[in-house]
Order: sequence, then C-alpha cells, then structure tokens
Amino acid sequence: MAYAPQSALFQGSANDGFHEALGDTIALSVTPEYLKQIGLIQKVPDEKADIGLLLNKALEKVAFLPFGYLMDQWRWKVFSGEIGPGDYNKGWWELREKYQGISAPSPRDESKFDAGAKYHIAGNTPYARYFLATILQFQFHRALCKQAGYQGPLNRCSIYGNKAAGAKIDEMMKLGLSHPWPEAMKVLTGEDKMDATAIIDYFAPLKKWLDEQK
Repeated sequence: MAYAPQSALFQGSANDGFHEALGDTIALSVTPEYLKQIGLIQKVPDEKADIGLLLNKALEKVAFLPFGYLMDQWRWKVFSGEIGPGDYNKGWWELREKYQGISAPSPRDESKFDAGAKYHIAGNTPYARYFLATILQFQFHRALCKQAGYQGPLNRCSIYGNKAAGAKIDEMMKLGLSHPWPEAMKVLTGEDKMDATAIIDYFAPLKKWLDEQK
C-alpha cells in the first residue's frame, strides 16, 4: 500500500534488511502492556518478570548475530574462490568457530557438506539481510518509541495504536527504492547510519541482572 504511488521499479524495500526488520519491529511491540491493552491478560507483571522474556529474546536475537554474519562470509568466500571446493566444509567450520565459538560435534571431512543443511546456502539466498534486520529492528523500535513519546525501559515500549509512530513507518515505506536506504532510514530514525546501541538499550535490564548474577 505504501509503495503503490511509486513506479514498479521502486516498489520494494530500501534495502534487503528493511522488509525483514519492519516485521520484527512491529513484533517488539508485543509487550505485557500490549497484551493487557487488548485484553489477553488482566494484570501487567512486575518488571522483574521481564528477565525471562528478555533472556529468551536475547537467545533468539543476540545469539543470532554472529551466525547471521558468517553465513554470507562463507558464501562470498566461495564466490571469490578464497574457499575452494576441496575446503567447503573446512571453511564452514572455521567460520563457525571464529564467530560463534562452536566446534563440530564430531570429526567432519569434505565428504560432508554441513553448510548445505541451511536452506539459504543450498538455495543460494543472500543472508546479510537477516543480520542487518536484527540491528535495524531495534534501531527502528527505539526511534518509534521516541516518536510515540514513550518514556521508560525500551523493552516495555509498545507503539500499538500510536498514530504518530504509524505515520513515521508509512512515511519511510512510501519512499520504497526511490532513495538510497540511508535517506529512507533517516526519515524514520533521524539517523543515516545503522546503530547497534539500540540493542544494548533494549537489553539493558537483562545486562544489569546478568552482571549481578556474575
């Protein structure tokens, strides 16, 4: 709907990460406050109860970042010839160990093709979009919460029903591919560079709790 006024060539997301990020940005507004607002729960739990939710989300989002990064590292190294056909599996596990700290559960040789167990490798689908989206969604969320006038822990913010935040999303999406993505991002966030500090802001209560446990 937002792209409709654009010519067919420009009816798309500003970069590959945007369309992935926007859906996840909306999902970040599914908070306990939102659930109470729509009548699914009667009482919003105390903020101490957020730790479990945040830990679960961190295991999904933060732990994903190194994997999301290494996927296209492997693809690009294969395309450039840096990783040759005789080293596909070796190169895969070197990257897994370097970025994730994960080693193979059993000896692996070149008769195996472990990278191909991931559809995006076998299907030749670019993966950097998911890495970028994981950063962008928190940056979008922080900007939209500010636009909505929200004050409080970022993980408790929901833009549900906020027309100012909705208008910002629409304003950015209307550009489609007609402008460079930094310009489109600036419409929503006021920033033309990606900024991962929003992830730190979002998980601040969890970081504090983990520091206390340590």
